[in-house]
Amino acid sequence: MRTHSFLTVLLWSSVFYVGRMTPSQKRTNKHSHSERITGLSENDGKTLHRTKRGWMWNQFFLLEEYTGPDTQYVGKLHTDQDKGDGNLKYILTGDGAGSLFIIDENTGDIHAAKKLDREEKSLYVLRAKAIDRKTGRQVEPESEFIIKIHDINDNEPKFTKDTYTASIPELSGVGTSVIQVTATDADDANYGNSAKVVYSILQGQPYFSVDPETGIIKTALPDMSRENREQYQVVIQAKDMGGQMGGLSGTTTVNITLTDVNDNPPRFPQSSYQFSSPESAPPGTPLGRIKANDPDVGENAEIEYSISNGDGSDMFDIITDKDTQEGIITVKKHLDFENKVLYTLRVEATNTHPDPRFLQLGPFKDTALVKISVEDVDEPPVFSRPWYLIEVDEDAKEGSIIGQVVAQDPDIAKNAIKYSVDRHTDLDRVFNIYSGNGSLFLSKPLDREETPWHNITVIATEINNPKQNSQIPVFIRILDINDHAPEFANYYETFVCENAKAGQLIQTVSAIDKDQPPRGHKFFFELVPEFAVHPNFSVVDNKDNTAGIMTRRNGYSRSKTSTYLLPIIIFDNDYPIQSSTGTLTIRVCACDSRGNMQSCSAEALLLPAGLSTGALVAILLCIIILLVLVVLFTALKRQRKKEPLIISKDDVRDNIVTYNDEGGGEEDTQAFDIGTLRNPEAREESKMRRDVIPETIFQIRRTAPLWENIDVQDFIHRRLKENDLDPAAPPYDSLATYAYEGNDSIANSLSSLESLTTEGNQDYDYLSDWGPRFKKLADMYGGEDSDRD
Repeated sequence: MRTHSFLTVLLWSSVFYVGRMTPSQKRTNKHSHSERITGLSENDGKTLHRTKRGWMWNQFFLLEEYTGPDTQYVGKLHTDQDKGDGNLKYILTGDGAGSLFIIDENTGDIHAAKKLDREEKSLYVLRAKAIDRKTGRQVEPESEFIIKIHDINDNEPKFTKDTYTASIPELSGVGTSVIQVTATDADDANYGNSAKVVYSILQGQPYFSVDPETGIIKTALPDMSRENREQYQVVIQAKDMGGQMGGLSGTTTVNITLTDVNDNPPRFPQSSYQFSSPESAPPGTPLGRIKANDPDVGENAEIEYSISNGDGSDMFDIITDKDTQEGIITVKKHLDFENKVLYTLRVEATNTHPDPRFLQLGPFKDTALVKISVEDVDEPPVFSRPWYLIEVDEDAKEGSIIGQVVAQDPDIAKNAIKYSVDRHTDLDRVFNIYSGNGSLFLSKPLDREETPWHNITVIATEINNPKQNSQIPVFIRILDINDHAPEFANYYETFVCENAKAGQLIQTVSAIDKDQPPRGHKFFFELVPEFAVHPNFSVVDNKDNTAGIMTRRNGYSRSKTSTYLLPIIIFDNDYPIQSSTGTLTIRVCACDSRGNMQSCSAEALLLPAGLSTGALVAILLCIIILLVLVVLFTALKRQRKKEPLIISKDDVRDNIVTYNDEGGGEEDTQAFDIGTLRNPEAREESKMRRDVIPETIFQIRRTAPLWENIDVQDFIHRRLKENDLDPAAPPYDSLATYAYEGNDSIANSLSSLESLTTEGNQDYDYLSDWGPRFKKLADMYGGEDSDRD
């Protein structure tokens, strides 16, 4: 509801009077003009003195949101020096001057040019002054005044949120605080009831209520259950003007959720369950699932399953599936149909997070009966033990029985069983087994020192159903027999100084034995009987499986005896006693005064005194390296001087190359120069060999022609001899081929180049008379029918 009023304020200038000043008065007129009120000093017979007064100001008040047809009149500025002749000019400055507030510079009337909003700005400070138009000087000092905007109820209350979300545990008592909502009003709280807000509930009764002043929402009904209803939507109204009629209002929505508490125990939907399992099911096999229902949610619905009692508590187990809150019944031990066919279990479901506030509602657990029947299956044989350990002496004879394994069919049928050894575990076939009774026996001799343990696998198979079989590991330990003689632990070679004294220890020897007696090794050392009283050395047994070699005389000579061989017998202490003879090599060496060896060979006496053995070895190695480098350099130099055997493609010399195929015959003229063979005179021309370059230019030898009246065999032999004696010939074998067939060949020429007859007129039957070497030619050319075909 808006009201309109016109407030007129008169500002005047002071008038100089002689006498005392009376206070000014202010009047308010509801018309559109102001009435000037002049303050006068009464003359009581005394002389009045005129004094200058300052501007008189006051506050202006305007209503916001003015919607009248004309501009809203604010007030009037006026000074008594204004004679109405238009010489004075009124000027307005400050907040909104010229835009919101305009002044008539001639009359001083102030108007509001626009509609004002108190919520945007509630106070305006302006300054007024009067200026002489002619001189431009102020006729009065500048005065400041205030314009205040009066509020009207033009803003409705607004909530801080459009939608609120809250939660409260179920079964909360009446009056339990849920959430507080807050609404604000932009109107002036100090002016009337425009900003006084009152809260009320429009939707959500009778479950909730709201405090009208604070906006706190509370529960209004007891024992609200989440299982019955979980979500509530409450609408709250905020109204200004103290909730009176005509006030403005705003609303908001509050979504309230009832959170869960553990007020419900788990319950099985049925009192008993039935499952079955084959007797062959291994431990851990799941048989089925059961589930107790709990209307609660989250951790309040978590259930732990257990077996409380029953005759199958040792044979079965139950685990909880955390994702589905189900109980999974599993096999705990191996089942046996022949032993028991039915088990009964009592399964209990319990809440893991009970709430003490609701324990009075009853026990938060439930039980159900579970029956499990065992089904019979054809099972493989079962051994009497999980594994077998057999000990056997390593000298056991072949064919002797070393142990036995036993298995039987667990089924009621009790089928017969046969035994066998898995040969993948006994590749050497050392052991075998009687298939009927499972007795193991030896097939080969044993050697503990080679293999102290044997791990084999025995298979038991039902005769009627070979698919049913079982395996069992058998560990065979080979027991030691004293069948090895002790021997030196190392190859011993020591020395004795030429200046050694009698009774000096020159070497300590020890022994090893491949056998392992149960009481440990005990060795004895002594010289062989032939050397029992050795004039040079003696053996002293240290009684700790070692012996010391002692000298028996003073001084030894390398020139007389450079090396001594001392045979020593080593005995063990097991049964039967084993012994062996080891030979100790003792060299006589030259030593310094402290007993350090200098040299041991007789040739060392001739060497310079300044060279040691290491220096001699280094010198020898250097010499060998130099020789190797010289040989390599010479070989590389020779290799660079050689040229390829074939210099050019025109070289027609033939080398012996062996191929496992037949040649092309006389028609193959690419491998050699057949013209040379046709004309022996060409061979007589002395030509240098083209496959090598001779290092020395030799005198070309002339040979007498040999083609006149000479047999081809003699011709080839002479040419061969010439090549053998030719110093320019290469250091490898070369075959010179000649096609000259001689003068008296019974076959005449085999070449078809000189034949004047055609193949059609040629008779090849005579090839069959030449023997087996020409059988292929006879088969190729002798049969006319085959050729025609």
